[in-house]
Order: sequence, then structure tokens, then C-alpha cells
Amino acid sequence: MFAEMKGINEECGVFGIWGHEKAAELTYYGLHSMQHRGQEGAGVVVSDGQELKTHKGLGLVNDVFKQTRFNALSGERAIGHVRYSTQGGKTYENVQPLLFRSQTEDMALAHNGNIMNTDKLRGELENQGSILQTSSDTEVLAHLIKRGGMGINETSIADALNRITGAYAYLILTEEKMYAALDPSGIRPLSIGRLGASYVIASETCAFDQIGAVFEREVLPGELVTFSDGGITSIRFAMRGQRKMCAMEYVYLSRPDSDVNQVNIHASRKRMGIELAKESPADADIVIGVPDSSISAAIGYAEATGLPYEMGIIKNRYVGRTFIQPSQELREQGVKLKLAPVRGIVSGKRIIMIDDSIVRGTTCKRIVHMLKQAGAAEVHVRIASPSIQHPCYYGIDMSTREELIAANYSLDEIGELIGAESVAYLSEAGLEKAIVREKTIHQGICTACMTGHYPVTENRQQVMAHEVQLPSVGDSAHRKS
Repeated sequence: MFAEMKGINEECGVFGIWGHEKAAELTYYGLHSMQHRGQEGAGVVVSDGQELKTHKGLGLVNDVFKQTRFNALSGERAIGHVRYSTQGGKTYENVQPLLFRSQTEDMALAHNGNIMNTDKLRGELENQGSILQTSSDTEVLAHLIKRGGMGINETSIADALNRITGAYAYLILTEEKMYAALDPSGIRPLSIGRLGASYVIASETCAFDQIGAVFEREVLPGELVTFSDGGITSIRFAMRGQRKMCAMEYVYLSRPDSDVNQVNIHASRKRMGIELAKESPADADIVIGVPDSSISAAIGYAEATGLPYEMGIIKNRYVGRTFIQPSQELREQGVKLKLAPVRGIVSGKRIIMIDDSIVRGTTCKRIVHMLKQAGAAEVHVRIASPSIQHPCYYGIDMSTREELIAANYSLDEIGELIGAESVAYLSEAGLEKAIVREKTIHQGICTACMTGHYPVTENRQQVMAHEVQLPSVGDSAHRKS
């Protein structure tokens, strides 16, 4: 579903480019392709080698840059960001990239994820005399780098990264260099691509397709990549264990045409539907999916069962993604505007309704009600992921167990609450089978919100930075579905 106002508010999306005369314009297009990752604000910072220039604002990418003349943002290096706030409020000051100016060197930061020890670090910095101007956790890293007293370089950034705990994909831009860093567990996605002689980097590979770039490789867990006029270099700033990519990137967050960890999102969701059909069939006439992120799983479910797949629900594409609305009231209002049943398809039918996940259950309840008002004889809800019973601390807006329907009600109770004849979830084994492929470069997914097994905790041991031999961008493996 479009995360059913479900509160799976998608952290953020980052994009960077190095060595292209139209850096700002291409960053705009890259951000536009990742608009689904955040709708509260967008921004770009550009470097011409002498200074950093910025343009940002609240709202959608197209609105923020509607009146922008990109020749005013001249430069061959840029980073950009689309935002949904999981730390810090919805204010202009918190819109990223955050730009920090000093007498010696300026720096801009863009961040996707969540820093778990923000409050502790913020207190330490303030006790040392730092004045933090935003409520965003991103600013904390900037102050840690500055407080290192070594300028802005690989060493100071690595030292600062070793003080933070959580899930993060960072882009950092100075007048002369661009840096990219991924947390030691690799919970958030971050990929490197090439556009001719230029380097690009993004949260999702759909941004590469948007601008005609070619995927090269993933940024590795615990890796700090430096882009400069001399090329690309890399160090390991923390010891890397097994990668734990967020399972919700596959279930809901990423666009179907993106590849995450060399696994195509549409293909993995279709496999989720196939596994769900094997585990939880139902006696029904048709299969429908909740637009848009559930469509792939619904197609897989229909193929596996032999039931016809029908377009039983349509989406009003002129209404913003409901779950990204920052309050429950706005999310609920958005559902009424967002979706409508196709009466001629669902009337009199026993329906299997596929959704990607249920968090609060409010939207699912409304959709089941809409389908029955349109004449559906039965609605069997099938969820193409395991039940979400635990909070996420890694950048998705699911902060308490109290708001999670599966943490507080049995399966039968959930069915009764949402008005469905039956409810079933995909098993954890089925999810892993759908996602983890034999030839992916790093095995492992984070299912903390489903299992309560958190790969990163606030007292996680960090290690000192040390150089390692990493694959060059040109030597990376091919993408694989």
C-alpha cells in the first residue's frame, strides 16, 4: 500500500554528482526520481571549487525548484536531499542538505537514516560550547567533524562517524571534495554510478536511470568513499560484519524499478507474493493489490494461485503519498482522497486483497470498508511481509509498540478490527527467500521491526578507521534481479 498512512514514513533520499557541468540540474532530476522517499522538503548544494551555493525549501522537489534557474547554481559537484523527518521538526532550518560555513572551510551534509545517540552527543557538544542551530541529527555529525580540529578530511570524518550509532547513509560536500559514508551494518542503501566521466551516488538506482547513468557498485558497510579531481578513493572507517539491509526497502520503501543490493525491487516483491500464495491461499474469485507498492506482490500471488489479477482499486495520482503526511489526521484524510474501489470489478466478488504491510491498520480498515461498500462479497487480506510488532530506530517513523496493531492484537482480532474475513502475513522464512538471492554481494537483511532482533544498539562497539583494499568502481559486479 502507499504505506497506508501506516506510519512507514520513509526516512529520506540522497543524491550526489561529481564532475559534471550540469551538476545542479542533474541533482534535481535525481531527487525527482526519489520523491517517494520524502515529501516534506528538498534541497541542493553545489560547489564550483571556490564556494558552496544552496537552494532548498519545504515541499515537493518540483515546487521547491519551480522558479529556480540552474545557471545560478553553477558548479560541477553537487549533493541533494529529499526529506521526511524522523529526527527534528518540519521546519526550513531542518531541510537538507545542511550548509555550515566557517572562516576556513565550508561543508554541506545530506543524511538518510537515524542516529540513535543524538541526544547524548548533542549534550556533549553543547557542554563543549557548540551552538546547534537545528533539531536535526544531521547537524551533530558536522559539529563532531569540526570539533576534531583536523579540518574536513577522511580522518576527521572517520573519527566523527565512529562516535555515532545508528543507521545512516551520508553525503558530505566541501569546496574541493565529496564524501559518502555508510553505517557499519549497511542498513540503508547507497550506490555508486557513472555518467560518462562523472561519478554519481544515490539512495536508489532509479535515480541513475533517470539521468542516464550506469550502476557500478554498492557502497560497502563501514566504508567512506572520497570523490575528488584525482578520482575516487576509499577507506574502511569501521569493522564490517554481515550486511543487514533494511527489509522494508524491499517491502515498501524503494521504487519497483530500483535495484537494492543487486536485487530488483519489483522481482523481489513478486516473489513475496508467490511465497505468500504458497503459505496462505484463500477461496476467492480475484486478486487485487493496493496501489502502488503492493501491485508486484499481487501479481505474484495471482500467478501462483491461478486466480485472475484485477485492478480493483485505483489511485488518484494528484494526491501526495498518504503515509508520508506528518500527522495521523492528515494521513486519514489523505486515504479518502487517494484510493477508490472499481465497483464494476469488485461487486459480488470474493476478493484477496494484497497489501505490502500493516502498521497501524487504519488505512487497511478503510480500504476493506470501501470495497464492501462497493459490493465485495468477501475480503481476505494477505500481507506480503511478516507482521510489524516492534519499533524502528533506524530511520522509519514507527517509534512505539503502542501504535503497532500486530503488537497489540491477535490475528483474529486484527481481522475483526479491519472488517476482513481473514488475515494472513508472509512468514519470515518466506520474506528471506524472496529477498536474499544466491549471488547478491552481501547476504542479510534487517527485520528488527518484525522480530525485535536489532543489529545495532546504542552501545555498539566501534573500531578505529583503517585502510582496506576495496573493489574499484569499474570492477564491480553486474546488477542482478
